[in-house]
This record gives sequence, structure tokens and C-alpha cells, in this order.
Amino acid sequence: MTKIIALYLQVLLLSINITFGQNILPDSKPFKAGENLEYIVHYGIFNASYASLKLTNEKLDGKDFLLASGYGKTIGLARLFFKVEDYYSSYFDDTVVTPYFFKRNIYEGGYTKNLEVKFNSELQNATVNNIKNQTIETINTKENVQDLISSLYYLRKNFSEEKVSVGESFTINMFYDSKNRELPLRYLGKDIINTKFGKIECLKFMPTTNRSRIFKGEGSITIWLTNDENRIPIRVQADLLVGSIKADLEKFSGVANPLQIIVENWWKEYLYY
Repeated sequence: MTKIIALYLQVLLLSINITFGQNILPDSKPFKAGENLEYIVHYGIFNASYASLKLTNEKLDGKDFLLASGYGKTIGLARLFFKVEDYYSSYFDDTVVTPYFFKRNIYEGGYTKNLEVKFNSELQNATVNNIKNQTIETINTKENVQDLISSLYYLRKNFSEEKVSVGESFTINMFYDSKNRELPLRYLGKDIINTKFGKIECLKFMPTTNRSRIFKGEGSITIWLTNDENRIPIRVQADLLVGSIKADLEKFSGVANPLQIIVENWWKEYLYY
């Protein structure tokens, strides 16, 4: 189970990353510096791990960027049997959300990886510095490529129901682990879910996954983003061959727009906070 949890920490970050091409919404401001999102990953009745995403304003090479810092770790009994400590950083511009510099430094039960990736969007390539193996290589990338973290913010800024119909599938262009990867996803429409904050209307997505030793297959992972101006990933659930794992938003602060909560009176009322 502990190895599954380590993988799921990556699934939590990876599965919510979607690109739509350069259809930027100029008035869309779903996030800002100061935003902090914290998640608890549950395996059955157990709290198995913790993950967070934080946004700050930073300078790099004399340029202004948003820095998204991702962190994940096992907690409780899971940490006693299998220690996970993962750090991710992504520098990107907040206009079109183009990644500039990405760092991944992970420890998972004795397995380590320490990578730095510098993107050149004009030449469409990425220079990968494998610090652990002391190697540097430059690899061609695909158009509108995103790193593991920046693609989440690209989705939040660009998704529009006017572009993607219910049941329609689309594909991620992502550069991850020194490789170009594609991941098809399907938009499933709107869904109202119960959270610790109350009932929230969400947009529901399903990545296409193959059956493996861990996942049941297609439809085994589901993602919910708040259907408001924030597009916050509020829940990710994966059905495993044995049981299921669910990541829920536990805390949030510094969001760009009020979070919309449904209050069920005899009429439907929305509250914001």
C-alpha cells in the first residue's frame, strides 16, 4: 500500500494537468501569488499522505515569474513503513502560463531523483540537468508543452465549456521525467460533491488510464475542479485493484476569487468565502 501512496502523490499532481492550445482567456484570473492549497490523501479510513501547492512571485535570470511549489509526503503509519518526501518547483509566466524552469527532488522509500529542467519555448526544447547522475541533455519538446506543475495552472486559466463539450476528449502535452508524454482526458460535465467546506459544484474529468498492477483501467481516475472563477482541484479519486484512494482539499488561503458554496434551502442559494 505504501508504494501505491507514493505513486498517488504523483498522480494527484500529474492527473490534473491538461492543455488546450493557445486559447488564452485575457480576463481570466483564477490564481495569484499567495494562493496556498493543502490536500490530505485517504486510503480507506486512513490518512496516508499530505500534499500542498503554493504560489509566490519570484525573479529568475532577471525575469519575473510565478513560482509554484509542490510538496508531498506520507504521514501517520504510512510514513513509518515507507517515507516519501517530494519537492517540485515550477517557474512560469502568469500571462500564457509557459514554463521556464522546473525542479524535481524526490525521496521515496530510498529511491531518489534530482532533476532541473530549463525550457526554451522559442526553440521548443528542454535542457535536463540530472544532478544525481551528473548528466545534461537537451531534448526537443512539443508545442505548448507544460511541466508537471505548470500544466495545472494552464488548465485553470484556459478551460472553458465553450471549447470542450461534455463527453469530448483532449490531450495533454507534457514534458516529464525527460520524456515527451501525451495523456488523453475526457470532460464528463458538472457534478455537485460534498466537501468539508460544504456542497460545491465542480467540473469533472477522467484521464484515460490502462489497466495495471495498481489501477483498474479506463475510468479509474476522476478529477473535480471547482466550477467557479478559481477552477481549484478540490478532489482526485483513483479506483485501485484493491480499494481506492481519494485526495481532498483540506485547507486553502489566498485564492484569487471567493470559493462558491451551495446552501440547500428550499431554493438553491450560493455563498462565497
